[in-house]
Amino acid sequence: MKPALVYDRVNKWGGAERVLTALNEIFPEAPLFTAVYSPKKAGWAKIFPLVIPSFLQKIPLMQEKHEFLGTLTPLAFEGFDFSEYDLVISVTSEAAKGIITRPGTAHLCYCLTPTRYLWSGYDIYFPKGSFLRSLSAPAVSYLRQWDKIAAQRPDVIVAISNAVKARISKYYGRDSQVLFPPVETNKFTLVSPPIRENFFLIVNRLVPYKRVDLAVAAFNKLGLPLVVVGTGSEERRLTAMAKENVKFKGELTERELADYYRKCAALIFPQEEDFGIAAVEAQAAGAPVIAFKAGGALDTVVDGQTGVFFEKQTVSALSQAIKNFEKISFDAKILRENAERFSKERFKKEFLALIAQINGKL
Repeated sequence: MKPALVYDRVNKWGGAERVLTALNEIFPEAPLFTAVYSPKKAGWAKIFPLVIPSFLQKIPLMQEKHEFLGTLTPLAFEGFDFSEYDLVISVTSEAAKGIITRPGTAHLCYCLTPTRYLWSGYDIYFPKGSFLRSLSAPAVSYLRQWDKIAAQRPDVIVAISNAVKARISKYYGRDSQVLFPPVETNKFTLVSPPIRENFFLIVNRLVPYKRVDLAVAAFNKLGLPLVVVGTGSEERRLTAMAKENVKFKGELTERELADYYRKCAALIFPQEEDFGIAAVEAQAAGAPVIAFKAGGALDTVVDGQTGVFFEKQTVSALSQAIKNFEKISFDAKILRENAERFSKERFKKEFLALIAQINGKL
């Protein structure tokens, strides 16, 4: 079998990139195709024998300013030639699923979510009544039409969570199976006896849909200590609205982050995530999760055993969940066992089984 990997853009580090590094361990000989590649921002990609960007790479500044690529991205992925490969795996939340393969080449799409700014997150990216919504309407219409067509091209679609599976059905009209992404649980350890301090933790990019503003407002009201790890476009606004009990730590090393997970009272998870690796990492370190009852948290958090849910994204609902949390005693071993359901070794084993299953059908 001669495999190839495809990903939307290689210019950052996050959950999708962890999937790609795990796939590299399974298929170390597979090259990585992408729209644009920034070696400066994606040093992790050096593990691949070859990273092959599209023609968009030649446009100045596009390696970093990918938000301007929009309507050109479909052309980039449709232009790749995969005729020499038996298996192509696209990892995507946008256009990489739109590659064109020939008979004899199997295409598995590992779908992180249907393109967020076109579908489930459209109203967040393009608020109702805004000039941006009116200005972008023709491009959005074209991209939605193309996106639906592109989603019919993979032979098999695999979703990262049950929430994403439901979106694939809703927006693309296709069935999919769920294979949870890899979490490096071995990087987090339990301490005996547990060392729990009285602060709560958020680990997030500071962007609007992560709803860190909701957590800051709730902790402003409660007066409890909150530590925020991460950076992003909302950082200035969030620090301005936060009271003295809310501390911002920026980016941390893996070792520093693991220490915060081990010591925090709980992880606050106020957003609707496609999956949500931080929630699993926290549990691997013995920390329960206070999560909005939606998205990937429904797969990763067990209410009353490994965390507490709140049903509305409001200050009062989150505040009440924190109060409910303080009445529950959590077992670190149960938290760890739950996290192990999402380990990287489990992912690799299940992915290989999936490939064998596909080969038997195609």
